[in-house]
Amino acid sequence: MNILAINCGSTSTKVAIFKALDAVAKETIDYSSAELTQYKDVKDQLPRREDDLLKFISKNNINIKEIDIIISRGGVGKPGPAGAYEINEEMCDDLITGRYGKHSSSLGPAMALDISKKYEIQAIVVDPPTTDEFQPLARISGLPKFERKSGFHALNQKAAARRAAAEIGKRYEDINLIVAHLGGGITIGAHRRGQVIDCTHGLSEGPFTPERAGSLPTMDLIDLAFSGKYNKEQIQKKLAGEGGLCAYLGTTDATEVEKMINGGNEDAKLVYQAMAYQIAKDIGALFVVLKGQVDGVVLTGGLAHSRMLSGWIVEWVDFIARVFIYPGEDEMTAMAEGALRVLRGEEQVKRYR
Repeated sequence: MNILAINCGSTSTKVAIFKALDAVAKETIDYSSAELTQYKDVKDQLPRREDDLLKFISKNNINIKEIDIIISRGGVGKPGPAGAYEINEEMCDDLITGRYGKHSSSLGPAMALDISKKYEIQAIVVDPPTTDEFQPLARISGLPKFERKSGFHALNQKAAARRAAAEIGKRYEDINLIVAHLGGGITIGAHRRGQVIDCTHGLSEGPFTPERAGSLPTMDLIDLAFSGKYNKEQIQKKLAGEGGLCAYLGTTDATEVEKMINGGNEDAKLVYQAMAYQIAKDIGALFVVLKGQVDGVVLTGGLAHSRMLSGWIVEWVDFIARVFIYPGEDEMTAMAEGALRVLRGEEQVKRYR
């Protein structure tokens, strides 16, 4: 079972060839900010990224005709249930035109589709970032004009949830979990029998993160926005890019924050512990959403490497259920796992409409 996996990020393209779950060839193709500024729009990067993908295939002597399936990280497309989706023209049109939002991840499916059509190979995405399985109650915000939206680390949350289910000895679809993805963005989801029925939004809700402000006191935010000191773009940058640890401590690097704390910086300790506190508080909120019926709490993502942060979170939430800690996020392996489920007939491929 030969799998070609493509993962386009804002400044890199990760490519790998898997035989089942063994990566036999992989590469991260990095792009500098200077290189990318020459492109007016994300979609203008497509020829360059495709060319680099083909160079990877050529120099690794890969026979594309022997590839059984191509999988790409999903882009910002139409919200819908989790699962595997066939990459088709409709999907790529939505992604490349930015109909639902622009992000570099949208380039991957377009690259996969080109190879798919040329060599007649099945191409899919699995658990895209706009996965939406919210229950109706979760969509109500407080103002009719504002609907709460699903926007979270679906691929990694679902992969970590399946891993925890395997440790428990049950199917993911038969248990309830609370999964917290801890990284530059933090999202915390209530997984009820295989569906994420509620989740904090990665850009506008939940705990503050190394670079994002998370939920804020709205009246103070209104005062700031109308102070005349900032334009819309500057406010947005404060909320996502210059918020969280960056705003309080001048760094987005958790390792640097821990050095401050170990050096006796009490302000750094208070802020870092406050981030753990907010994460734990949102985990507690989803404990209520699942009516106390929780089989496990899962901590994953890059920040889960921090024993200090994870330790504080566990102190607050271990009364809820057993806590599983899976540091890091291996999106490439998660994609390969999704492709294998399709190849083995364990998951049916949906059509993107």
